[in-house]
Amino acid sequence: MSKLEPVTGASTARVWPGLGHWNLYFILKFALQWGGYLNIQVLPNLLFVAFLLIPLRKHSTVVIRRLLAVPLAMALFYRDTWLPPLDEWGEWPLVMDFSSGHLLTLAGSLVDWSLCGWLLVVVMAYQFVQPWLRLTTLSLAGLAWLSVTHPSVLPLTHGVSLTRALAPADKAAPSSEAIDVYLKQFYDTEADRRVSFLPATAAAQPFDLLLINIDSMSWDDLDAVGLRDHLLLRQMDVLFDHFNSAASDQVPAALRLLRAGCGQPARRDLFVPAPESCLLFDELGKQGFVGQTLLNHTGRFAGFLNAVQTLGSLPEPDLDTDHWQPMLSGPDGLPVWRDREVLGDWWKHRQTQPQARVALFYNTLTLHEGNHVMAADGKLQRADYKTRAQVLLDDLSGFIEQLELSGRRVVVVMVPNHGAALRGDRMQFPGMHEIPSPSITQVPVGIKLIGMGRNPRSMPLHVSEPSSYLAVAQLIDRLYGAPSPAGDEQPDWQPLLAGLAQARLVSESEGSTVLDYAATPYVRITEKDPWLPYRPVSQ
Repeated sequence: MSKLEPVTGASTARVWPGLGHWNLYFILKFALQWGGYLNIQVLPNLLFVAFLLIPLRKHSTVVIRRLLAVPLAMALFYRDTWLPPLDEWGEWPLVMDFSSGHLLTLAGSLVDWSLCGWLLVVVMAYQFVQPWLRLTTLSLAGLAWLSVTHPSVLPLTHGVSLTRALAPADKAAPSSEAIDVYLKQFYDTEADRRVSFLPATAAAQPFDLLLINIDSMSWDDLDAVGLRDHLLLRQMDVLFDHFNSAASDQVPAALRLLRAGCGQPARRDLFVPAPESCLLFDELGKQGFVGQTLLNHTGRFAGFLNAVQTLGSLPEPDLDTDHWQPMLSGPDGLPVWRDREVLGDWWKHRQTQPQARVALFYNTLTLHEGNHVMAADGKLQRADYKTRAQVLLDDLSGFIEQLELSGRRVVVVMVPNHGAALRGDRMQFPGMHEIPSPSITQVPVGIKLIGMGRNPRSMPLHVSEPSSYLAVAQLIDRLYGAPSPAGDEQPDWQPLLAGLAQARLVSESEGSTVLDYAATPYVRITEKDPWLPYRPVSQ
């Protein structure tokens, strides 16, 4: 036999290549999956591995595969993150409103330097072991292991009976179908909930109602900056400990407040006209309140003012803003005025008006993460959240003192829209709101009665039950319907707070939904995705 014959036979055989340096790509993903930063979809990754391993004879096809592999790897990596789908990245018209400084701030929030350090360690370890170990086998074994043992990388189990899946005591993993049914039943139930606004009694004295709607302030944010015990919160007569704003962006949250007369609708239903009985300011108008609108910004960002007017039945703001000095530059580059100045001017104007009852909707953008301050050199700098929060809370506390000095009867209702996500978690970077997690939607709602009697307590009463906007509407209805007590005492809070509507935890953003099912939080990134257990482990 010729010595050339074995060589000729070998040259015609196909050699299956290894993954080469693509092993590092998969090892890094395994590390991120282990840390909870990724949700690896096994099947697309296996298909990508097959694409990389198919033996090719021609050099040109090998080059083409390499060129295609890079964008495919990037797209697959993005798919495995908790980030929103690219077609939902902030509703592009809204993103186009962002200033360049805000876009840079958002980009900076995506960098976790501690995580980068650990990934660098993984890269160095890879460089050390790759000459001696066959890492392709390790990568394939890792994907196989994930497909078998890791519960978060596969769709939730289907086929569980509905009765069993809905049972709170059932420890088995619920099916996505069962949670979908639960969500539909939730919205069906909420559609039938109403507040029956009753006319004020003859013994009830008129008062002004001030709804202070704060953008980007949750309990978690206040904890992060050490302001949970601020004087403003201690001044309140009532605080809601577990109030769910049900939204993680400004417009839907404001619309939910303005439609507080009815149960919680699905997000898509917020953008169609609501029944008149749901519109809080329409119902207040029937009780003799004159509605007014006040903003500490132009209202153009995200089409906020247009939305609350057309879909929330609010009037046009009527205060002149020309003499106000901007405190901040908003996310769209337009001015944001100081709350103390805006509210102070409105109150001076209000005291000259003859109406017995005024209902004010005030929205403040002071805490929005896209705000910037003007530096001495004229350049915009990122505005520190804690500094802005301190100023805002101080301004609101001072405004309450101003109201108290006037001697007028006023009910102040503070309802933040959502949180700023200062701390983030392993499923969402700090500053991002795409997943409406409880740390974003659990907001500090407070009620303060002014000029309506002395509060005998030194600390606020707490509503510990899970609640939402329907409870606020009920409480407003009870306040203007309650007779004034004799003497210098506040109304009796016990009947006012008894039996307030409770709310199950369901929150929506543009694409994602978070809900509490059988005492476990679940998230669905898009409507096409399965439900996954939410793992809010802080970074």
